Amino acid sequence: MRVLLALTTLVVVAGAASVSLEDLEFHAWKLKFGKSYGSVEEESRRKMIWLDNHKLVQEHNMLADQGIKSYRLGLNHFADMDDKEFQARYSSCLRSFNMTKAHSAPAQIRPAGGADLPNYVDWRSMGYVTEVKNQQHLNSCWAFSATGALEGQMFRKRRRLVPLSEQQLVDCSQDFGNSGYNGGWPHKAFEYVMYRGGLQAEYTYPYEAEVGWCRFNPQYVMATCRSYILLPKGDEKSLQYAVATIGPISVGIGTCRPSFRFYESGVYDEPNCSSTELNHAVLVVGYGTDSSKQDYWLVKNSYGVEWGQGGYFKIARNKNNQCGIGLYAVYPEV
Repeated sequence: MRVLLALTTLVVVAGAASVSLEDLEFHAWKLKFGKSYGSVEEESRRKMIWLDNHKLVQEHNMLADQGIKSYRLGLNHFADMDDKEFQARYSSCLRSFNMTKAHSAPAQIRPAGGADLPNYVDWRSMGYVTEVKNQQHLNSCWAFSATGALEGQMFRKRRRLVPLSEQQLVDCSQDFGNSGYNGGWPHKAFEYVMYRGGLQAEYTYPYEAEVGWCRFNPQYVMATCRSYILLPKGDEKSLQYAVATIGPISVGIGTCRPSFRFYESGVYDEPNCSSTELNHAVLVVGYGTDSSKQDYWLVKNSYGVEWGQGGYFKIARNKNNQCGIGLYAVYPEV
């Protein structure tokens, strides 16, 4: 209501002062997302970036309206950032490591021959998935993906859903190769939990979006991990089997296309998305097929509820390993 009243006021002012439609839309966007800038110069610069992104979104959605694109874009809270700035801030969320070596151990899951899997799975409806979280400016997606998988498996074991602490992983798992600034990997987070005795709940070790000193208290452990399973590299069938029978699964994807940053709805199918270069960790919580017969994965992101479909997105399934979604997939055993 407040945004609507402010926009109505701007429309009245526009009639008297020849304010452009773009000015009105930019001011409405700022109000919606609580944006403010430190100087007139900074606001002018951000507005020019916003206008470029506005054009990108409009042109894409024109193609979506014609059925050429399977998903729509929107001007979310990233709309005043250019692609270079966004990639500098978010594209180092996964560190480089020897993928071949990692997938040689431990044991890998394989679908049973001829096993019938459900056509539709959504672990949210079965109590396995916590609310959407926001990593903010840290390269901590790996921690959010890892806690999401652990939350699901702990619910499966104890029938109690408890949001777990990403901050503990950020602060305490650096010796295992993870970093809040330079990225990490979910399986390294699982190793930390295995060898350090457990993970606290979010409410006893809340997220601060900064790297601090480790304050782990074993008395408050709410989750443990005895091992983890890495799925066969690039195998979407094994991923489907795991999602159907195990629960939410941690995966890595490539997000270097601007279209991902502004995803709003539909099934993300980006032909220029790399299927070999991973830079972001997310959580597959289900799968299905839409009304146009497009298979999709249902995925929880860590950009907050203002991104995508309330923090979730659908990405093409059985489509040449879209954005590398089957290249790295792992879940904990608790």
